[in-house]
Amino acid sequence: MHDESRRIEERVQRLHDQRIKTAIYAATVPFEVEAWQAPGEPVSFEEAAAASYEPFAMGTPWGPPWGTTWFRMRGQVPAEWAGRRVEAVIDLGFVGDWPGNQAEALVHLTDGTPLKAVNPLNQYVAIADPATGGETIDYLVEAASNPDILADNFSKITPLGDKLTAGDKPLYTFRSADIAILDEEVWHLDLDVQVLRELMLELGEHDPRRHEIAHALDRAMDLLDLDDVSGSASAVREALKPALARPAHASAHTVSGVGHAHIDSAWLWPIRETKRKTSRTFSNVTSLADEYDDFIFACSQAQQYEWVRDNYPKVWARIQESVKKGQWAPVGGMWVESDGNLPGGEAVARQFIHGKRFFMDHFGIETKGVWLPDSFGYNAAYPQIAKLAGNEWFLTQKISWNQTNKFPHHTFWWEGIDGTRIFTHFPPVDTYNARFSGEEMSRAVRNYSEKGGASRSLAPFGWGDGGGGPTREIMERARRLADLEGSAKVVVEHPDAFFAKAREEYPDAPVWVGELYLELHRATYTSQARTKQGNRRSEHLLREAELWATTAALHAPGYAYPYEKLDRLWKTVLLHQFHDILPGSSIAWVHREAEAEYARVAGELHTLTAEAVAALGAGGTRAFNTSPYARAEVIRTADGAPVYVEVPAGGSAPLADARPAQSVTVNGRVLDNGLVRVEIAEDGTLSSVRDLRANREVLADAGNLLRLHTDLPNYWDAWDIDKHYRNRYTDLLDASSVTVVEQDPLIGAVRVERTFGKGSTITQTITVRAGSPRIDIETDIDWHETEKILKAAFPVDIRAPHSSAEIQFGHIQRPTHTNTSWEAARFEVSGHRWVHLGEPGYGVAVINDSTYGHDVSRTVREDGGTTTTVRLSLVRAPRIPDPEADQGRHRFTYALLPGASIEDAVAEGYALNLPLRVAEAAGAPEPVVSVEGEGVTVEAVKLADDTSGDVVVRLYESRGGRAEGVLRTGFPLAGAQIADLLERPTEEAEITDAGVPVTLRPFQILTLRLRRG
Repeated sequence: MHDESRRIEERVQRLHDQRIKTAIYAATVPFEVEAWQAPGEPVSFEEAAAASYEPFAMGTPWGPPWGTTWFRMRGQVPAEWAGRRVEAVIDLGFVGDWPGNQAEALVHLTDGTPLKAVNPLNQYVAIADPATGGETIDYLVEAASNPDILADNFSKITPLGDKLTAGDKPLYTFRSADIAILDEEVWHLDLDVQVLRELMLELGEHDPRRHEIAHALDRAMDLLDLDDVSGSASAVREALKPALARPAHASAHTVSGVGHAHIDSAWLWPIRETKRKTSRTFSNVTSLADEYDDFIFACSQAQQYEWVRDNYPKVWARIQESVKKGQWAPVGGMWVESDGNLPGGEAVARQFIHGKRFFMDHFGIETKGVWLPDSFGYNAAYPQIAKLAGNEWFLTQKISWNQTNKFPHHTFWWEGIDGTRIFTHFPPVDTYNARFSGEEMSRAVRNYSEKGGASRSLAPFGWGDGGGGPTREIMERARRLADLEGSAKVVVEHPDAFFAKAREEYPDAPVWVGELYLELHRATYTSQARTKQGNRRSEHLLREAELWATTAALHAPGYAYPYEKLDRLWKTVLLHQFHDILPGSSIAWVHREAEAEYARVAGELHTLTAEAVAALGAGGTRAFNTSPYARAEVIRTADGAPVYVEVPAGGSAPLADARPAQSVTVNGRVLDNGLVRVEIAEDGTLSSVRDLRANREVLADAGNLLRLHTDLPNYWDAWDIDKHYRNRYTDLLDASSVTVVEQDPLIGAVRVERTFGKGSTITQTITVRAGSPRIDIETDIDWHETEKILKAAFPVDIRAPHSSAEIQFGHIQRPTHTNTSWEAARFEVSGHRWVHLGEPGYGVAVINDSTYGHDVSRTVREDGGTTTTVRLSLVRAPRIPDPEADQGRHRFTYALLPGASIEDAVAEGYALNLPLRVAEAAGAPEPVVSVEGEGVTVEAVKLADDTSGDVVVRLYESRGGRAEGVLRTGFPLAGAQIADLLERPTEEAEITDAGVPVTLRPFQILTLRLRRG
């Protein structure tokens, strides 16, 4: 037989694209269209319905950036269309090749009922099936003219990311708005041909099935009447039936498909637009559920459900009905799909607490899995946190984006820092926007790492980010691929069903231990520093408000614990931990609003804490310690005078005239407090830090060396920092002034001022306080650089085989060598409040109050000693998607802690981030709880969310070893229970005369529910 593959393939493509697809709609009549441009921000349906509309012609430009245009569309189904399937088909002038992040609309009836969205790949709205003829159509269509920020493939700087800079030039040209007949036979033929053609092209050239399909298609095309595609469609379909009926091989891979519409809670659009995107997509999904009984849609992010509930009650009612029918599957159990590295431990716990409670309260469903397809790496505490929240499985896809190393598994057990394991899956289809194309099915099978051990994978399908979610075309593809020779088999099912089958099939799946580090998007630990600082401060202010509100509720008659306010503030902070807000990868509008929200949250939390403390009674001035560790340190009174205080963990103490053992001396640029001696060079760097207790020099070279690097990644400016950034830099060694600014027996401080680059300035105050070896570097930057990153280096004279960085409820160790490509790829990593370097007998910590990104490297000196260097990433200056990212003022503090153990690093990390609060109070009750026993750290103290008055305490082991201790209470204790994260008791806890005995394995998290006597 002669090879006619090329002829057949080209013939099929042309006939499909130019004749079959264009005949899907058999006839059309245009709507009569009028328009009204809403002024400013979006308006309610009622306001839009009452507005005055003007005639609007097709081909007219419309839609300023971030604008809302309402269209009134009126028409009538022709009488001769009776018995046909009739739809509205609307093309707003869609652009580009991505169905999200551009124009989209929601179609309403005139009574305000939302019908369905209109999106680039989902342009229809059902009118009648079958039509009776003569139906009158009257729609109000809310169309959003969101700019295409992804235009030019993220290669150009654009002002469109903020309504303040976007201008008002129309972005789109309205193409068409028609009433149309859907020719169902042609539509099905279109899908038959697509599925077979794509499968054919994926099969090998020597595979008989490829040629069988080719000739079947060729013979079928002979039956296509080019002058009557509609009339010949049935015959063509009949000819293709044998090719579509051939069953899959018995060993074929099974793809479990689940509908999905990944909607970023903010990204290239502001939060207000996400509220509308969810309503549009969810309208589409509920409409599709009515059309396909076998359709199942998985949807995470309780916050988005709440938006729809509050703003679109009719859509919310449809969601509830779909959930009852089993077609809508709440998943993930988190408030939002948060970043996987940056939120603090308690914040990750609250993501699950608030998310899972929402689904239980509103649907009676407890979600079983963690659904995080798109976050930028996942911390090693996740398995334990997830399991304590009642989860059984974990899903992500993002690790497939690795820049250097291919992750070795798709189905595996993920083991966290404490030893907890959770069953985990990475979909080998490598997308969470699948459409069941031939290429996707081939890719899923080709990529799948578990061949021979397992035979199934998951594929989330549907268009995300405002693209409208799953479509009927995707569902039809799934039906054709259910059992088709040459392809993976497709079954649409609930993710819980997939994970149950996958675990049963592969119980001895391999184990991955430690963090799931994404070898890409490493700059998300640093970009938009003010957003990250707002998150860090909010987390600690929430901890503070809960502790003192609990104290007041226990001891201040008449004080009411602010349940609702704390709940609302937590949810605001959780929302802003979304994986494109907190990482700094959103447009300017998002980060401008985030900074304002953090300021509002801080103001409310300061007020709540002040009210709680005031409720304890007025009288003397006291220092309040929210940290879980006792402190002896120098603070300032209201008039700025330094005073030394000793305060118990979680308690308070009067500002008595206590004195440390030794005072601070200042001699030129040398600060000495008897514990450390710090010498500051003329260029403002630390020329020497001597640990007087250990009698050793800490630094191997200049400390606090500020280095300005050129920072232009290959792609994804706000997200990425590529290794070549290290090759071009300037050391900031020209200090304009180095001045002693404080000489007090309790505080010595030197201020260093620098000017550099494009008019940027840095002022740093290096402070040593009596009684503490910690050296604080308070930093004030006025930043005007572009495409740069600023780092602060501490080269220490320590041979450290690994660094230890704080993560959620513990810390992680990372090798300092680069023996393998896996270690070399970790050239920029994340940590929370501290990084620790140690050798047997000695360690040093670098502590911070708002930064996350850092790198650790080591070299061997000519004298044989080893220099291990920690460099904090302070601030960046990417220009895409926010051209003004990080510009302006930044204020933060980082510190060097010589002679530090891990325990010291933990304690000082809390201390720097939870400054002592000075307030008027007559006296103070005992701390709500106190712990005797090293390594047992209190992370949260609050009243139970069920308003029972029980006290909830969350503890964890913080050193990485076993710990035993006793928890004492400052109130009469009637009972104690161990609880899960949702505060549900799991077992009774022992109570002795001393308190509640606690035994923890390394990094174990323990939640106790304490009943008051």
